[in-house]
Amino acid sequence: MDVQNFKRQFLEYIEIERGRSLKTVENYDRYLSRFFAFAKVKMMDEVSEDLVREFRLYLNRQKGQKIRGQTEGIMKRKTQNYYMIALRSFLKYAVRRGVASLPPDRIDLAKVPSRSLDLLTREELVRLLQSPEASTLTGLRDRAIMEMLFSTGLRVSELASLNRDLDLSRDEFSIRGKGDKVRVVFLSLEAKSFLKEYLKMRKDFDDAMFVQLSHNAKTKNSLRLTPRSIERLIARYAIVAGISKKVTPHVIRHSFATDLLFNGADIRSVQVMLGHANISTTQIYTHVTDTQLREIHKKFHGKNRKK
Repeated sequence: MDVQNFKRQFLEYIEIERGRSLKTVENYDRYLSRFFAFAKVKMMDEVSEDLVREFRLYLNRQKGQKIRGQTEGIMKRKTQNYYMIALRSFLKYAVRRGVASLPPDRIDLAKVPSRSLDLLTREELVRLLQSPEASTLTGLRDRAIMEMLFSTGLRVSELASLNRDLDLSRDEFSIRGKGDKVRVVFLSLEAKSFLKEYLKMRKDFDDAMFVQLSHNAKTKNSLRLTPRSIERLIARYAIVAGISKKVTPHVIRHSFATDLLFNGADIRSVQVMLGHANISTTQIYTHVTDTQLREIHKKFHGKNRKK
């Protein structure tokens, strides 16, 4: 089987039958294309364990991504694993189709350090949420954005995709997230209140929930805020709030998850609310509650033992 033709079939499969996003399809295409360009194979049965090992050595010697104009060392192990995950999925599809090639279980992922979380203290979170000047339209918009992120645990791309026709008479709404999966998220009283005030003050007719605002709110040049725009405004408010650590929409999503766990929510429920496909992704939050568990153990364990 010709590798290029089979790659096309695989990409169509993950888009149509597996429901992966176009971004995921593009990434898989890029990862596989780089492998085949390196390996110089034409047929599926030419893919070998030796070629994969050589490709891994090649990736391990590549430079990392550029950040602020400077290259960040070598390619990270996590990034290297993305290539292996794509190749392994591709080979699993070959097995499914009965096409002879390298068995997918011959590909292992590189071990990566345990993921650390950038977390806000409760005091920092409160300062961040209260940093916008809520007497202005821009301030109301920005306060509504942050309250929404903390209330719902939405990804920044999900938040940016919201339209203003959201039914605010309800405390919940459905969102289509990663993998085209739909889940329900919930609105706090604070989030609803600031959303209503923000929408009431807006004079434009743009469909987007969160838009760029000119000095003249009556202009027709309002545009939907992009995820990057939202990231920038949150970083700016972190400075206003006197927070020295890096703050992003994803950090607020972390705060949403850890707040639920600290207050007794079970991890399966948090998994559903975050829209994680696998419980292992959600388990990165469990170590954050270790301090709380330690205090509970200290308070309640061994109290009936005789001294």
